Amino acid sequence: MFGFHAVTVRLKTAPGSVLEIHLDTSRRDARMRQFAERAREAGARLIDSSDAQLTQLAGSARHQGVVARVNALPARHSLDEVLDAVQGPPLVLALDGVTDPHNLGACLRVADGAGAHAVIAPKDHAVGLNATVAKVASGAAETVPYLMVTNLARSLGEMKEREMRIVGASDDAQRTLYDIDLAGPVALVLGAEGSGLRQLTRRTCDELVRIPMAGAVESLNVSVAAGVCLYEALRQRRR
Repeated sequence: MFGFHAVTVRLKTAPGSVLEIHLDTSRRDARMRQFAERAREAGARLIDSSDAQLTQLAGSARHQGVVARVNALPARHSLDEVLDAVQGPPLVLALDGVTDPHNLGACLRVADGAGAHAVIAPKDHAVGLNATVAKVASGAAETVPYLMVTNLARSLGEMKEREMRIVGASDDAQRTLYDIDLAGPVALVLGAEGSGLRQLTRRTCDELVRIPMAGAVESLNVSVAAGVCLYEALRQRRR
């Protein structure tokens, strides 16, 4: 994994999984010094590396001068285990067909900020957790359970059995996001840009809603839409 935020959160949540951290030898600014001090306090092994070495290790030039070799964390709990542990009304974000790691990382970040209990996606139509996702998520990949399920429609049906309301986002819905009650147990379902929700996923939803668009563009990036939807749920829950 790479980037200040992602590695810092791993040091906080699972320091024993961090094998070593490679740092850019050319960076001696305050941010790097503070990070290095935190890493030493956490007991991490620090290695000076060149920018070229860091780029090769990270597989990206956007490493910010920080690349960590880590052990994989234990597999996430099942959706049932996550929901069983929730106190109060569950809030879940379901992503149908989101395959861009930058979008997934941004969705995890906003899910963490809004207090979502899990993000779920189908195994066959989604991107998995990788270094790019972790970098964009800025630590949220370590804090929000990301569960890849065999059959998304079935998992949505299982949440219905728990009396959770399944609300899908669609540009052609009659009602808007602001017309419905999101304060109770709910799963918000968003599709990929362009294709939107698959037909089986649409049919599984209890209700479809749209985000009102007042300008010239017809739709929002999926991570932006996730933020709008999740924070409306959070607003209603705090009302």
